[in-house]
Amino acid sequence: MSIKKSAQNAHATLLEKTDPEALERINHFAFDEVQRDVDLPDRTKMLSTLAYLLGMQGIDEYKIMLPVALDNGVTPVEAKEVLYQSVDYLGLGRVFPFFKATNDVLLARGVELPLEGQATTTMEDRLEKGEETQIRLFGLQMKDFAKKGIINKWLVDNCFGDYYTRKGLSDNDREMITFCYLAAQGGCEPQLLSHAQANIKLGNDKDFLMKVIEQNVPFIGYPRSLNAVRIVNEADQKVNGKD
Repeated sequence: MSIKKSAQNAHATLLEKTDPEALERINHFAFDEVQRDVDLPDRTKMLSTLAYLLGMQGIDEYKIMLPVALDNGVTPVEAKEVLYQSVDYLGLGRVFPFFKATNDVLLARGVELPLEGQATTTMEDRLEKGEETQIRLFGLQMKDFAKKGIINKWLVDNCFGDYYTRKGLSDNDREMITFCYLAAQGGCEPQLLSHAQANIKLGNDKDFLMKVIEQNVPFIGYPRSLNAVRIVNEADQKVNGKD
């Protein structure tokens, strides 16, 4: 079933009897007009939306959209990787409820848990591998970043060594969902700019990031979407020297 039909049916089940006028406009805009106008693969749309919903703490909508994502190109492993990586960008206190929500959806669909492991690092080499990953994504200036303070060290061994090194998603996927977490939660503009630049350098160019933002306007609203547009324009100017 398409994103349009699956999402429209799911929202109709909840709103048709109580809020038919709101449902008409929500379903038309979010799942007809936007899906028609935004030219991205369904899998990319759904990965970005799951990350946005985590970032904005939209757990009820997440419960609705996770099955839609699983029906439209996102595997259980990929959904779990979006969840796991969000811990470092949103914090365990905000992410923990999403573990139960995700597991409930997967178990209801007959998915056996736990899934096959995706870790590629050990407790002994996570710092080393994290630095290698950080340098690959952000450049040689990240060498010895871990020596500049305890939080810097944690960013290397935990954020990059524990999560970015995992299988299940590519570097491009991981930088894209990180952009989504940051754009959705707001108040992280310096970090959003840094990761917008990293996306562009990886090949997730300005046009791609603009489409990711457009895909998620219905979920996050216009103010934070427009903030993200401004940041992407700034990042593109810094990377490519153009407006």
